[in-house]
Amino acid sequence: MDGVKQIRMKLLSVIVPCFNEEEAIPYFCEAFKDTRKTFQERWPEVSIELLFIDDGSKDKTLELIKNLSKEDKSIRYVSFSRNFGKEAGLLAGLEHARGDYLVCMDVDLQDPPSLLPDMFEAVYVDGYDSAATRRVTRQGEPPIRSFFARRFYRLMNKISTAEIVDGARDYRVMTRQMAEAILSMGEYSRFTKGIYGWIGFKTKWFEFENVERIAGETKWSFWNLFRYAIEGIVAFSTKPLEIIAGLGATVSFGSFIYLIVSLVFFCRGAWDLKPVLAALILLCTGVLLLALGIISFYLSKTYLETKRRPVFIVKEKSEE
Repeated sequence: MDGVKQIRMKLLSVIVPCFNEEEAIPYFCEAFKDTRKTFQERWPEVSIELLFIDDGSKDKTLELIKNLSKEDKSIRYVSFSRNFGKEAGLLAGLEHARGDYLVCMDVDLQDPPSLLPDMFEAVYVDGYDSAATRRVTRQGEPPIRSFFARRFYRLMNKISTAEIVDGARDYRVMTRQMAEAILSMGEYSRFTKGIYGWIGFKTKWFEFENVERIAGETKWSFWNLFRYAIEGIVAFSTKPLEIIAGLGATVSFGSFIYLIVSLVFFCRGAWDLKPVLAALILLCTGVLLLALGIISFYLSKTYLETKRRPVFIVKEKSEE
């Protein structure tokens, strides 16, 4: 009608990766109902869609999600042909989300849904490009896991140009522009925390105390986390290559000096040269194997990138 300003409804897409989470999904949906009610009271012009990403679950996760989508048309899903990992789930969520704003959230309630309205306000009203979360405590985690996690964040910020905040979670509200920037980074081996830091954009941080998962078991063993840390280092820093180059030069120079000194003493009859040579050979061999191991990580990632394989394969999804 003339003189009446039409207001286009905005859409917030809530991306929820899931892998064998049949126990956690009911708790998540119940908790999100309260958050959704609070959110709609504050932002009636913004609608919400839930986008579940089933990462090849072997339990009843997909069945539960399908039932939810039948009951509520604002709930959609994408299901993979097998388990591709959380990074693939996050990427699929960004690709399939239709929202003007997007948020990634874990289904186990370790990402408190109650923070969502304030996080959205930072982006929607205050003009930030994203609102991110970080844990200020690690209560409930094994001490050794917490120790190595803190060392990893400190190391990454020293050797990488991508800023990664200690305790940062994947729980983050972002604009469509920021989501498109993430999608433009088409690498196969993805480390989303590093991608967030690399692309920049204005971010407001929200802190909260660690929350233990509501149900089910964590999919992140110490070994999986260690491999994920290596992925992050290789993806966002070439410093290890510089270190081994420096180490190789140092060992070579030191070995050369030591060999000269050994020859001098050997000629005087003071040393037996065989043990000295054996020690030098072992030392140089160890450094060489270490260097080759580090280089192999970078070569393996290059090899995977050149294959141009898809990060994930969709088996089925809800109707658009």
